[in-house]
Amino acid sequence: MSFINKFMVAFNKNKALFLIIATAIISGLANFFNKFGMQAVGKNSFQYTTLKNIIVALILSLIILSPKVLSKLKKLDGRNWFMLILIGLIGGSVPFLMYFQGLSLTSAASASFIHKSMFIWVVILAWPILKERVSWLQVAALGILFFGNIIFDGFKNFTWGTAQNLILTATIIWSIESIIAKITLRQVDAMVLAWGRMFFGSIFLLLFLVFSHNTNSLFNLNGTQMSWLVLVSLFLSGYVLTWYMALKMLPANVTASFLVLASPLTAMMNSVFVSHSFASVNLWGVVTILFGIIVFWQIKPQKKYGIKLAKI
Repeated sequence: MSFINKFMVAFNKNKALFLIIATAIISGLANFFNKFGMQAVGKNSFQYTTLKNIIVALILSLIILSPKVLSKLKKLDGRNWFMLILIGLIGGSVPFLMYFQGLSLTSAASASFIHKSMFIWVVILAWPILKERVSWLQVAALGILFFGNIIFDGFKNFTWGTAQNLILTATIIWSIESIIAKITLRQVDAMVLAWGRMFFGSIFLLLFLVFSHNTNSLFNLNGTQMSWLVLVSLFLSGYVLTWYMALKMLPANVTASFLVLASPLTAMMNSVFVSHSFASVNLWGVVTILFGIIVFWQIKPQKKYGIKLAKI
């Protein structure tokens, strides 16, 4: 059996795990490149966010137009369309405006650290709404995840201000979106939901720019600016697709916990390409986070710990 065949067999057996790990990797890379993308494009954070999301909406629209996915779109009822629009508002527009405004005021590592606290809010929300129970062992594992994020060297000078407030608010809104998306995915295909999030989100973003009189030179772009926008848009397209596909198969608290892997990846990218130093504490942070995720993942299916997962 060739390597490709072996990989496909392993992928099919562990599809959800591969998808959520891919989501974390894409998220870590996206956090790093978006900081440079904003500087290269030269637009304000609101225009940058809107342009990037419009490109993602166009990319996902091409996928939606394929016969297999388009047939699923035609089966949506009024409630499904309402949920797509709602997720476009609370997932594809408002938090993006907040997050990238915050990112423009702080470092990529700082933004990634706050964003990856999303697993805390998802666990809190998933318990009463989705009935996703967690044991004390899982709570301890989540504590290990948080501790692993804290011990990264880059956060010893961590400060709190307007940027951090914006990013935290965006993170909580995205956590709420995760819960709503999990419920919606029971009836809507993951690709359709990803398209709805970015398509309707882009419309809301454009409306925001129009009403805030912030459309000046919006589409006046050169080759370098377009290249950066396409690059970060590809990251976001991959993120939203893999995220929703994993969320459809896994509990919301599990998918959110795996996203913590993105934070050390962003920090390592920053260490290699920006600060040109990699402290030993960074390595310990990676080990701690991996240990926490493994513990959380391994104890999840064991009924003796009283785990009660929501029906998908």
